Amino acid sequence: MSSSALRSDLPAVEPAVPVAEYLRRIGFQGERTPTLATLTEIQHRHTSEIPFESLSPFLGQEVPLALPALTDKLLRHQRGGYCYEHNLLLKSVLEQLGFQVRGLAARVYWGGQEDAPPATHMLLLVMLRGVPYLVDAGFGALTPSAPLRMDATLAQRSFHEPYRVQHQLGIRTLEALIGDRWETLYKFDLREQWLADYEITNWYLSHHPASQFVTNLIAARNDNGHRHILLNQRYSVRYPDGRVERRQLEEPDDVLALLRDVFRINVPSPEQVREKLQRIATPAR
Repeated sequence: MSSSALRSDLPAVEPAVPVAEYLRRIGFQGERTPTLATLTEIQHRHTSEIPFESLSPFLGQEVPLALPALTDKLLRHQRGGYCYEHNLLLKSVLEQLGFQVRGLAARVYWGGQEDAPPATHMLLLVMLRGVPYLVDAGFGALTPSAPLRMDATLAQRSFHEPYRVQHQLGIRTLEALIGDRWETLYKFDLREQWLADYEITNWYLSHHPASQFVTNLIAARNDNGHRHILLNQRYSVRYPDGRVERRQLEEPDDVLALLRDVFRINVPSPEQVREKLQRIATPAR
C-alpha cells in the first residue's frame, strides 16, 4: 500500500485557531514567547475583551466546540461563550505559542451548588519551567484575570480579587477572597481531559432543561478594577473589595443595549432574546 493511501485513511487534522487573528481580537502586542509575562498579559486581555455569555444555549442554539466554529464565533462575530469555548480557544493559541497545556475538569461549588456536583467546568493547567499554573478564561462572574500557581497555598494577586489554591488528598480547591471571606469556587484534580470528555458535559449544559445556561441569560466581562455581571434583567458591578452595585433593568431592550455597549456582544436574534426575557419576567398563572 502506498504512503498516499495510508495518509488518506487518517482523520483530518482540525485547523488550529489563527494566532494573529486571536491576538488582534484581544489587543495583544507583546512578545509571542512562552513566558509568565506573556501568559499573564494574554489572560488579562482575553478576559477583558472576549465576554462570558450564554446566549446560544439560552436561545436553544447548538454550542459546537470545533476550533473553526469557535474561531468564527468568538473572533469574527463579536461573541463570547462559556468555559469550553473560552478555554479550548485559549488552549489552541497557547500551544501554538509554545506553552505546555493540559485541559482539566472541575466541580463548581460557587453559587450554592450541592455537595457533589458533576465536573462540568473546564480549566487549563499550564506548565512553565516545571511550575504548574491554573489558567481559566471562562468562569463567568469570578473568572481569574491572571495565572495562579497550583503549587502555592498562599493568597495570590490578580487584576481583581485575590485567589488561592488549596490542596487536600490530591484535590485542589480554587478560592477567591470576596470581601473578607474566602469563598470556594471549584474543586479539581490533575487528570487530563480530552475533547470527547468536554463534548458530553457541553451537551448537558447546552441542552438539559435544568442547566442554568438554558434557563438564564448570563453574561460577564472583566474590566479595569471591576467586573460587569448580568443575570437576565439584573445587572451588577463587582469591585475587588467586595462591594457590589446592583440594578434591575426595566425592559428587555435595556438588556439588549447593555449586552451591546457594556459586554460588547453582537447579539444574535435580538427579537428572540426579547421574547424569552419577557416570558421569564412574566409570572406563570
